[in-house]
Amino acid sequence: MKNFKSMKIIAAASIMSAVFLSACGSDETNSGGAANEGEKTYKVGVTQIAEHPSLDAAVEGFKKAMEEQGLSVDYDVQLAQGDQNNNQSIANNFVGDSVDLIFANSTPSAQAALNATKDIPVVFTSVTDAVAGGLVPSMEEPGGNITGTLDNHPDAIPNTVKFINDHFDIDTIGVIYNAGEANSVAQIDIVKKAVAETDLKIAEATVSTSAEVKQATESLVGKADVFYIITDNTVVTALESVIQVSNDNKIPLFVGELDSVKRGGFAAYGFDYADIGFEAGMMAAEILKGEKKPAELPVQYPQNLKLLINKKAAEAMGIELKDEWNDIAEFIED
Repeated sequence: MKNFKSMKIIAAASIMSAVFLSACGSDETNSGGAANEGEKTYKVGVTQIAEHPSLDAAVEGFKKAMEEQGLSVDYDVQLAQGDQNNNQSIANNFVGDSVDLIFANSTPSAQAALNATKDIPVVFTSVTDAVAGGLVPSMEEPGGNITGTLDNHPDAIPNTVKFINDHFDIDTIGVIYNAGEANSVAQIDIVKKAVAETDLKIAEATVSTSAEVKQATESLVGKADVFYIITDNTVVTALESVIQVSNDNKIPLFVGELDSVKRGGFAAYGFDYADIGFEAGMMAAEILKGEKKPAELPVQYPQNLKLLINKKAAEAMGIELKDEWNDIAEFIED
């Protein structure tokens, strides 16, 4: 009995050893990652300053790029409702959740994400000036854990001011913007530089919230001959208010991006936000795959720029379309 009992103990020990070795072999295979790389689901936190069509299109473009790259992604999309405190809370929560990457859609969103982490990769879009916004030291060498795409083509604002100066007999351009947004201040500085090369003048009105936009626009009636709304998140969120004032007073409304033309602005030199979101998504895919680090991916400008004119808006604002515009612009009916 004693020998039999000893044999049972030895057999049991042998079985346990085999199970242990088998388990170790399984762990080693999984930790290598190669076999299961295609099955991994990444967690991406999406932080967006506010809801409006341009920013929403950028998110869709981002998701399309990730899908085309064959990545399985679980998205946590959070909107800050225009509140910087919400922005920071969202970013902090993403860090607490240990997301694999943060997609920051706007300058304030990117700033909050960078404040929250220096370790988790951050890819931004809908940012006008990443250097002035304190996100990167330079476009070519972003450094750190952040990179992305801009919503400001270097020719967009100068081309808009030139078009106004060449094709409209006016004296003053009216601008409405949030002076608290670095994104907006950078654009207004570019507008001022472009205007300085003409005989035109600028009339300014600033806002802090979207609720102030209509009153600010009305304050420029009688002072401005045309309105020019840059890609200011606060103002674009309330663009319909600007459109109403423009239509009621027959004041041409130039805007900073193509989605605002589709919403009722007269014209813009712009690009599709879905495109810059897609480009940001391609960068994020490289980072998640381990092919590149954010510091190795230069910040990108939009790749395509075009002049888009809304015919219905032109009629509402009392603008006579010129035949010569047919050669330089694309048109939409509404």
